[in-house]
Amino acid sequence: MVSKTDDIQASVPNCNVNTVDLAEGETPDHQETKAPNKDPCACGHSASTVVMNGGGAHYHSEEESKQDGGGDTDGVEDSNEQEVIVIQDTGFTVKIQAPGTEPFDLQVSPQEMVQEIHQVLMDREDTCHRTCFSLQLDGNVLDNFAELKSIEGLQEGSLLKVVEEPYTVREARIHVRHIRDLLKSLDPSDAYNGVDCNSLSFLSVFTDGDLGDSGKRKKKGSDLEQIDCTPPEHILPGSKERPLVPLQPQNKDWKPMQCLKVLTMSGWNPPPGNRKMHGDLMYLYMVTVEERHISITASTRGFYLNQSTTYTFNPKPANPSFLSHSLVELLSQISPAFKKNFTVLQKTRVQRHPFERIATPFQVYSWTAPQVDHTMDCVRAEDAYTSRLGYEEHIPGQTRDWNEELQTTRELARKNLPERLLRERAIFKVHSDFAAAATRGSMAVIDGNVMAINPGEETRMQMFIWNNIFFSLGFDVRDHYRELGGDAAAHAAPTNDLNGVRAYGAVDVEGLYTLGTVVVDYRGYRVTAQSIIPGILEREQEQSVIYGSIDFGKTVVSHGKYLELLERTSRPLKVQRHNVLNEKDESVELCSSVECKGIIGNDGRHYILDLLRTFPPDLNFLPVEGEELSPESVRQGFPRQHRHRLACLRQELIEAFVEHRYLLFMKMAALQLMQQKANKESKMATLTENNSPEAAVPALPSTENPDALAKSSETSTETLTDGKSNAVQIETTSTTDAPQPAATEATTTEAAPKAEQTTETNIPSAAATTMTASQATPTEDNVVPTVTTNGPLVPVATAIQNGECESPLDDPKSREVVLNACKAVGSISNTSFDIRFNPDIFSPGVRFPEDSVDDIQKQKQLLKDAAAFLVSCQIPSLVKDCLDHSALPMDGATLTEALHQRGINVRYLGNVLEFVDKTPAKAQLEHFYRIGISELITRCAKHIFKTYLQGVELSALSAAVSHFLNCFLSSFPDAVAHLPADELVSRRKNRKRRNRVPGGGDNTAWASLTPSELWKNIVSEAQSYYNFTLHCENADQVVEKYGLQKITLLREISIKAGIQILIKEYNFDSRHKPAFTEEDILNIFPVVKHVNPKASDAFHFFQSGQAKVQQGYLKEGCELINEALNLFNNVYGAMHVEICACLRLLARLNYIMGDHHEALSNQQKAVLMSERVLGVEHPNTIQEYMHLALYCFANGQLSTALKLLYRARYLMLMVCGEDHPEMALLDSNIGLVLHGVMEYDLSLRFLENALAINSKYHGPRSLKVALSHHLVARVYESKAEFRSALQHEKEGYTIYKNQVGEAHEKTKESSEYLKYLTQQAVALQRTMNEIYKNGSNASIMPLKFTAPSMASVLEQLNIINGIIFIPLSQKDLENLKAEVQRRQQLQESGKSMEELTVDGPLELEDKIPMDVNVD
Repeated sequence: MVSKTDDIQASVPNCNVNTVDLAEGETPDHQETKAPNKDPCACGHSASTVVMNGGGAHYHSEEESKQDGGGDTDGVEDSNEQEVIVIQDTGFTVKIQAPGTEPFDLQVSPQEMVQEIHQVLMDREDTCHRTCFSLQLDGNVLDNFAELKSIEGLQEGSLLKVVEEPYTVREARIHVRHIRDLLKSLDPSDAYNGVDCNSLSFLSVFTDGDLGDSGKRKKKGSDLEQIDCTPPEHILPGSKERPLVPLQPQNKDWKPMQCLKVLTMSGWNPPPGNRKMHGDLMYLYMVTVEERHISITASTRGFYLNQSTTYTFNPKPANPSFLSHSLVELLSQISPAFKKNFTVLQKTRVQRHPFERIATPFQVYSWTAPQVDHTMDCVRAEDAYTSRLGYEEHIPGQTRDWNEELQTTRELARKNLPERLLRERAIFKVHSDFAAAATRGSMAVIDGNVMAINPGEETRMQMFIWNNIFFSLGFDVRDHYRELGGDAAAHAAPTNDLNGVRAYGAVDVEGLYTLGTVVVDYRGYRVTAQSIIPGILEREQEQSVIYGSIDFGKTVVSHGKYLELLERTSRPLKVQRHNVLNEKDESVELCSSVECKGIIGNDGRHYILDLLRTFPPDLNFLPVEGEELSPESVRQGFPRQHRHRLACLRQELIEAFVEHRYLLFMKMAALQLMQQKANKESKMATLTENNSPEAAVPALPSTENPDALAKSSETSTETLTDGKSNAVQIETTSTTDAPQPAATEATTTEAAPKAEQTTETNIPSAAATTMTASQATPTEDNVVPTVTTNGPLVPVATAIQNGECESPLDDPKSREVVLNACKAVGSISNTSFDIRFNPDIFSPGVRFPEDSVDDIQKQKQLLKDAAAFLVSCQIPSLVKDCLDHSALPMDGATLTEALHQRGINVRYLGNVLEFVDKTPAKAQLEHFYRIGISELITRCAKHIFKTYLQGVELSALSAAVSHFLNCFLSSFPDAVAHLPADELVSRRKNRKRRNRVPGGGDNTAWASLTPSELWKNIVSEAQSYYNFTLHCENADQVVEKYGLQKITLLREISIKAGIQILIKEYNFDSRHKPAFTEEDILNIFPVVKHVNPKASDAFHFFQSGQAKVQQGYLKEGCELINEALNLFNNVYGAMHVEICACLRLLARLNYIMGDHHEALSNQQKAVLMSERVLGVEHPNTIQEYMHLALYCFANGQLSTALKLLYRARYLMLMVCGEDHPEMALLDSNIGLVLHGVMEYDLSLRFLENALAINSKYHGPRSLKVALSHHLVARVYESKAEFRSALQHEKEGYTIYKNQVGEAHEKTKESSEYLKYLTQQAVALQRTMNEIYKNGSNASIMPLKFTAPSMASVLEQLNIINGIIFIPLSQKDLENLKAEVQRRQQLQESGKSMEELTVDGPLELEDKIPMDVNVD
């Protein structure tokens, strides 16, 4: 499967495959892609900016990393041998013969298991009703779990027979379950109810089935007249209406034909002994559509009719008994309606896109749903009561031992690619199963359906075990967190712990184990679900903890083996090894925080738990007496008292901070070395030195434009893109004196990074532009950038430690330089750059030995610097990214993600908003400000809602939730709660018993909440938690003052709090009745946080592919991305956000390379997957819809393209409203398509709206605005309104002239077009004059009114979406080839490349497609 072994390395410099060099036990960097905080590209936009919105962002950074024609792949290949084992994926075809059907061919691959053929057969239309069969080859039964390649005699063309097998009770139940699934296959109720990993998708409603086929059938372009282009009123620009119902359009397939009225287990189960001996397994009861009541026996031989009725048991076969091996065959004989409808149902099921029906890896919940009819369903009823514990389909025996499964999958071998794939697939599968089980368990615990293991204690202190998972509630039990903030700390600890588990899991050190951890918020309670360490329940905690502390540092113990294991994590996690004092004042060495406990389980494994302080504390939110923060923090009003004392910095921040320090370190060292060198300049030095020091001097420009920077160092710079896709460029020479930083942005000196310097952007944001392509931010330890010296790649720090780079350090002066630089940046080593944090600093109760006072001082300073770095660099860099549109959040989730990617915690939201408020360019950040305010308000409301719900008893839940929403959103001033009807409230309240279930409490306290009180609470919460002052007393004032939409607020609060509401139109603004009634609240869902295991190899292929594409090698890029897709599918199965990103990029490449049909098919999958995995109105899904519309248009499916764009516009209006920079792109797309189908007036409405939005967010002088003017002018031209056309084109021309100069082709094009318009206007005027003069007998010259050609519309569509095709002549190609060869020779002879003129990567095809940014 791995196609391009040699490219892989060249393009991902940190894919350090030299496993040999690594110290024992260190794992090579690239073996694990550290778990990013969220899935790549879950961020609404940026993933695509690079590709879709022409974010040429990625472009500059990787430009130079092209190893000039891959000149040095040779060095890489040797180390590659053991790395990439090519997986032979040569499939072959076998024939399958099933009873009663014609033999058919099936394509299989040697890696598949026999079981996978079973699955295929159970899905195929003609064999789907069989479940109990074996496959036989020449009379031998094949083992279900055997791989096909291991089966003797199985080859191309072999005939496999499907042989019916006798049933057992288990097989019979599986069969009934399968038939029920087939009958329900088109019914969306599971997706609405959020069960069995079903989720919604509406794409097929807009494309009328599968795009691929319909594309070929329709005549292209000729039937323009029949397209109805008028969008519904609410989609037009300027409409204030925001309906909710169109969010879930009715899918005509969802009202499926009824095949059976009732299918259920009979009350006569289980069969009595004498019937068991006749082979009876169980009895079913059915009512057919024809109202025939029948009783069926499932026996070992199959299914037949018996003579029982509802009240008399007569198990004898009826006459005729219709004995059949499958229920479908039996029912088809009894009920003609069943036969007819079942056939139609299966046809429809098979025609649906597989992505509409495959289960997603994690459950996605919908916040709206229609009123679904509740039908009788035996399987669902059985599941609810047996809780499906002993019945996990593939696992015989009792409940699953989650801990054993989670840990054994970690222990699988991982030496080569196939092994790693197997391991990662196993880890991912167990993980998603565990998350699902933990979620079910948490809900059962809160609903009161699980017995506590300490039932005597009060409710909040209870703990539970269900299905081998341990559950505890997020309350401060036994005053454990009293010092740290009580319940608030107990609520924050689980998420901190989860982040710790994620970090240690990502480092993936062999021999160190973490617990499976899932945090579930449900009905106002926080539940932590963990796998159970073997043996921990039998013994006291005191005796089992052999490392760390159970009382926050009073008693501390340590253990050699743990120190050794944790030492391996200390570098990637930046944790410093340090000593603390125990109660006897003895010094104890630790390599983690004191809370981190080490326990050896009965299975002999070393577990670590309580990882809540894995990352260092955030001093901005931790006031400590006698400690003064740095001026940047103080200026912003820090330190501030937070709810709890567990506030810690995010891993992304630590990474960014260390990287920022690394650049400083390199700069200081380089500058000092250059000064030294200047002092002792000699001929010798000049000869040996390739790039004389002068050549490196321009390497420290201070400019705002990263592109200019990248070009300024055209020397042989290797772009090092570390896992956070932050490009760090380091210029090196063959006799590296010291690595000199090339194009780095101006970073302020450490002494005083000034908050005002928004332009100064620490590298992460210089590279934040690069972030676009791979949204994932794996938190790898590759922040230690790598230095290339035309040889293998070695991280600087390691190189120095391994003594490889000793040469420059032999010289005492150089050593002194490094020492100074190390001291200045706070490195813990004096000879190399190495920054780590001591997580115990400022922990209450932790004491340090006397001899480490200096060290502790250093660590305190480092923490203050990191806290200052967050406010003075990261927040400004986020705002700058929003200003230049490389970060484009659309809703709360994508905003949170944008913050997290830069290491900013959401508790800084108030500061971020204040910063935006003070920014001079505030008008261009209005969208960002609005999303921030809405996020802040809904989060405050969520905090209040959480405690509000805890006081509500189950029977009043829907009334309480609807009352809360009324107070929050309705304009009705005196919302009154509807208490549940009296006849159900028991008069004799047994207080004692009722408090047993969480959610006892006074059952009516919630009803006294009023809108004004709720908003007062929200305002005070905003002040106390976010330090932000909201000026509003009710929902209407908020909407008025901040320009929010109530529908958006409703969506945000529902998603955050797990509320599902009825989909209908809500009248929020009525002053006479409340908007919500209790009937409108359909359900409460859990909000689940868990670790996302990663497919590391696939991710590396994906990144390599992206790098190739950025360098213009489209074909190689495409192959690598395809490879990544294979590997992703291998690990994750078919559905996953990362696969979605992969498909999107593939589709774009297909499109650029001219394969429109393939582009359409891949993008269709991307849209379906985004809807299913992220949600139907997630910002990402909106993006995917836009891309799909472009490819539909290119394929000539105009009406589909319009429908998709209208859908995208509707979703966007709902998610963030009309006033958003992304809306301009969407409206330009809609306007262009409408122009193409000659709907000029409509087209103008959209294009003029796009022009207004572009002018607002990009400034009136931007090239985007010039393009908008041009598009509007073209429509006016088509309407023959030449004066308006001229006016707009002149505006555009002026912008081009001022921005790019007279000589630029854009300016020339514009001026040509102006001439043409002027001629047309003059001609029109002449004609009009002629008519006035001569009346009806005027000789009228024919005027040319042309509808725009599809090609010209498509060209404009490509331009606005950031794709430009540059035609090349044969001669250009020859020159290019010569140029590339010349570069290669130059590189080999080691000449400097300064004198080279051509500076862009070019791709040897007759057209060079490029991703560009119009602006």
